[in-house]
Amino acid sequence: MDRPAAGASYQRFPRVKIRELRDDYAKFELRDTDASMANALRRVMIAEVPTVAIDLVEIEVNSSVLNDEFIAHRLGLIPLTSAAAMQMRFSRDCDACDGDGSCEYCSVEFNLSARATDSDQTLEVTSNDLSSADPKVCPVDQARAYQQALSGDIKSDPNAERGILIVKLRRGQELRLRAIARKGIGKDHAKWSPAATVTFMYEPDIRINEELMDTLTLDEKRSWVESSPTKVFELDPNTRQVTVCDAEAYTYDDEVIKKAEAMGKPGLVEINAKEDSFIFTVETTGAITAYELIMNAITVLRQKLDAVRLQDDDGDLGELGAHLGGP
Repeated sequence: MDRPAAGASYQRFPRVKIRELRDDYAKFELRDTDASMANALRRVMIAEVPTVAIDLVEIEVNSSVLNDEFIAHRLGLIPLTSAAAMQMRFSRDCDACDGDGSCEYCSVEFNLSARATDSDQTLEVTSNDLSSADPKVCPVDQARAYQQALSGDIKSDPNAERGILIVKLRRGQELRLRAIARKGIGKDHAKWSPAATVTFMYEPDIRINEELMDTLTLDEKRSWVESSPTKVFELDPNTRQVTVCDAEAYTYDDEVIKKAEAMGKPGLVEINAKEDSFIFTVETTGAITAYELIMNAITVLRQKLDAVRLQDDDGDLGELGAHLGGP
């Protein structure tokens, strides 16, 4: 891409097309932009979209086999419903409390009390045993089980009803604690990241040289199609034509290109990455929906760009701008 002349400016107008959208999964296209914007969106989704997670644990009684720090760590990694996280305050910025957890603006209190009394059976303490002071913030599996019960879904997930295992207790063992959940971002700790997976790939542009393809025998065509580790091409047994059946399955491994060269047919296929078109795949932990993750990431990215623009207006970036613009 050519660098714009000094003093020149240009605008890009990215377009988004949703292909698939579920509560915890989304697949969409991002077009008419470049890799810097695509990667910025990916990094914001992973590390800078806020959620709520347990951050402070006060253990009153713990006679289990796990030490206090281990249990506190396991509690922190339990995903909590965080739809209201964007409106909450960071505890470090909250002027309405001293960070002890009794604040509706920046924290939510949880309590857990469990004791094993049956001598023959192990008691499993799970996220279902956590009691929240705010019904809007609770373990994700609790919220899912509650929604399934309301909808009358008889195909509910038995693992969701069981909850996320925290510790196992034998007879006479007890766990009693108080926990404080706070707003945070994945950049500070992975427990605040709402994303399980966020990936993007360049959309491939695959073009078959039909003239060269017609010079191959049926066995050669079949061998060439099968050289691809993923099912990108298919051979029609009736017309004996090779076509692209799933371009997005291509992994940029160059195996079909190497195969064509080994067959003495270089240029049989031309594969290029579209530098302004990306395919995103997003999976969430359940703390927020995939739609909320994408929209919140765009909001955070806009806020960061606005902050840069304000710095530029104040003259903080004047020297840098002069350097980039040239003499």
